Amino acid sequence: MTPVLDLVSGAVGAYLAVNGALYLFQRRLVFVPIGKPGTPDAAGVPEMRVVRYTTADSSTLSAWYKPPEDALPTLVYFHGNAGHLGERAFKARFFIDRGYGFLLTSYRGYSGNPGRPTEAGLYSDARAALAFLSSSGIAVNRTVLYGESLGTGVAVEMARLVRPAALVLEAPFTSLVDVAAARFWWTPARWLVRDRFDSLAKIPAIACPLLIVHGERDDTVPRKFGERLFGAAPEPKEFKVLLEAGHNDLFEHGAADLVDEFLRCRLSDAH
Repeated sequence: MTPVLDLVSGAVGAYLAVNGALYLFQRRLVFVPIGKPGTPDAAGVPEMRVVRYTTADSSTLSAWYKPPEDALPTLVYFHGNAGHLGERAFKARFFIDRGYGFLLTSYRGYSGNPGRPTEAGLYSDARAALAFLSSSGIAVNRTVLYGESLGTGVAVEMARLVRPAALVLEAPFTSLVDVAAARFWWTPARWLVRDRFDSLAKIPAIACPLLIVHGERDDTVPRKFGERLFGAAPEPKEFKVLLEAGHNDLFEHGAADLVDEFLRCRLSDAH
């Protein structure tokens, strides 16, 4: 071969190799279960207790739970793709202090739980969490499904299947396919992504008040994704932008107060 053909052949080979690696190892990029959660007491939420429930495919998962006070709803929190549930304890702290119930869920492969995470697996884990609350006397219409980043895909799927009191999405995306296509624009990402989390296709089917909170400076899941998802959702809905916030610091810029205000307003309207 000529030097030019050698160069082209090498470039094509490298491109195919990179795409092959992205396909084979994509779940290591999507799911990043780093660290162990410790205990609720060490994480600053001693009122919470460790609970366990079993999924339909026989995975036993651990979560942290505090029942509600009076007639307030219970927030079911689905965390993002990295870390562990103990890192979200400060969010539980805010709502527990205001009387809400809080179930801080985690997924298979995360927080010391057995198994390996997949889209289907996370949905199974979420259904088991809701079943646990039901068995504890918390009806689904007294729950608020709250998703963070990757967890927004889980929360939307659950809100499509059941009718919660409200749905809260923190830094959501339209689909994981869209995010991958934007980030890895030089690859055929739309054909490579296995765990698709297609919230855009599902959100028209929800039947509860919706709040989306997004950071203007979010470089991980840019605001445009949240806006597009919001546009596809039915009323009633609210979209809040925190101008100084990025992807992981929404609470530091007032997201918790926005959620509390939204819930007290919308849920009081419902009654």
